[in-house]
Amino acid sequence: MTDTAPRPTLEAVAARAGVSRATVSRVVNGSHGVRERLAERVRRAVEELGYVPNQAARSLVTKRHDAIAVIVAEPETRVFADPFFARQLRGISKELTAHDNQLVLLLTEDRDDHVRVGRYVAGGHVDGALVFSLHIDDPLPELIRQAGLPTVYGGRPDFGGGQDGVVYVDSDNRGGARDAVRHLLGLGRSRIAHITGALDQTAAVDRLDGFRDVMADADPRLVVEGDFTPASGERAMRELLDRRPGPDAVFAGNDLMAAGALRVLREHGRRVPDDVAVVGFDDMLPIAEQTDPPLTTVRQDIEEMGRLMARLLLRDLNGTGTPSEAAGAGSGGLVLPTTLIRRASA
Repeated sequence: MTDTAPRPTLEAVAARAGVSRATVSRVVNGSHGVRERLAERVRRAVEELGYVPNQAARSLVTKRHDAIAVIVAEPETRVFADPFFARQLRGISKELTAHDNQLVLLLTEDRDDHVRVGRYVAGGHVDGALVFSLHIDDPLPELIRQAGLPTVYGGRPDFGGGQDGVVYVDSDNRGGARDAVRHLLGLGRSRIAHITGALDQTAAVDRLDGFRDVMADADPRLVVEGDFTPASGERAMRELLDRRPGPDAVFAGNDLMAAGALRVLREHGRRVPDDVAVVGFDDMLPIAEQTDPPLTTVRQDIEEMGRLMARLLLRDLNGTGTPSEAAGAGSGGLVLPTTLIRRASA
């Protein structure tokens, strides 16, 4: 049987550093008031002994768990199939890891999940929450508000009322959509269709509004609702091709739906971009560069959105400025610019 060496204790660190146990505790827990010379001796002793603080004991002192709930208002089948979520989670994870915080992933699929998540965040297990992919009338924001948990949202939330005190990070969905449609008009296309995302989400609504900003007189039959999945892009494209006259261009609300639309166009012998030009939204390279032809799309920096969400929340938790102050004077929203990326599909 192999003997297991006992874990180093605070007392052992104090003895190695030649300081009191209280001094070690203050340094380990990030408290102020310890001279830098002594703090450096403690940090060196911690490293030499391999001391790992007891998180439960540390939480009693700091009132912090160094854990952040990341709540995605989607079922796991959607989250793990759509690379959008992987990118946003990667940005969040990088920022949290850099500040020694743990990511606790919570997914919601039905009302029972909402109750479970609300109970968890109210139970004092995490210091704050990052929430994205909200649907309109989702009960999550109210459950989180009741828990009194500092929160930053990914995407502009719509709570059906005022947005005072609500902090979010979003992309310029409306402006990006306008750029996409203007590009198609500049190619000489006139019957431009739009495949929307699920219209119970603000990103889809904003992109539809951007389309309408440019195509105010568009035939309403050229707008078909999808749900951000490839299958919905295929279904919507078939529906559009059944209508007469059919479109000579399509702006899809994300790259996945655009990829689905391209497959249907190819099945029907429609040349892209000669017969129908196609533009997507997101610029997810594994999709946009591998479609046939490569996809013209609107780039939003998804990973940066996740990183900024985490950064704003941590600033608030660390007392270095509220998320609202970090996001911009007089506003809780931080909106990142988008860029049209031209490839062969349009």
